[in-house]
Amino acid sequence: MRGFRLALPSNRPPTLLFIGAHCDDIEIGCGATAIQLLRQYPKAPVHWLVLSSGARRAKEARAGARAILRGRPDADVRIQDFRESYFPSEFAAIKDYLEQLKRDVEPDLIFTHSREELHQDHRIVGELTWNTFRNHTILEYEIAKYDGGLGSPSVFVPLTRAAATRKVKLLMSTFRSQHGRDWFTPETFWALMRLRGIECHAPSGYAEAFYSRKLVLDT
Repeated sequence: MRGFRLALPSNRPPTLLFIGAHCDDIEIGCGATAIQLLRQYPKAPVHWLVLSSGARRAKEARAGARAILRGRPDADVRIQDFRESYFPSEFAAIKDYLEQLKRDVEPDLIFTHSREELHQDHRIVGELTWNTFRNHTILEYEIAKYDGGLGSPSVFVPLTRAAATRKVKLLMSTFRSQHGRDWFTPETFWALMRLRGIECHAPSGYAEAFYSRKLVLDT
């Protein structure tokens, strides 16, 4: 399948915003895409937001961000502590936080959860991202989980084997608190990237996929 390139700024590096409800969501949903983007745009301003943590998981979240961002001192990494699994009742507080973020950040490209997610925290984050950043390019990533809900994404990012491998190794070495979950395995992460790679005919055989509610094609 022939690809299109996003119309990112030509006169400066793009500003990237990654949003995750939980401490490993960004790495699971778009970790390899982030690795490739930051290799292509090493000077891109990056804003990395995790909305729920706790002491142990916050350390893992910072370690995961550092690994993908390669310890860049200019990256804006924010780890918050909204109550996990209760995001519907935290709606107003999270909305206020994102509105403040919007005053500080003008992203060219946003990665966030899908608004159709079955997990309540993910769904709220997806809804509020669109509600807050109404004039921005947003790609919604996917996460395999017990709730199900995987669908037919419309945007694919072919991955190099190196980026896919780095993603899986990072997840397994960094987020050790999740090793007790039966779905948190290398096979899970490889399987979804392989499936999406088949669907877009990726040269390496691997891809990450996203949902796009609105894209502007500049001709």
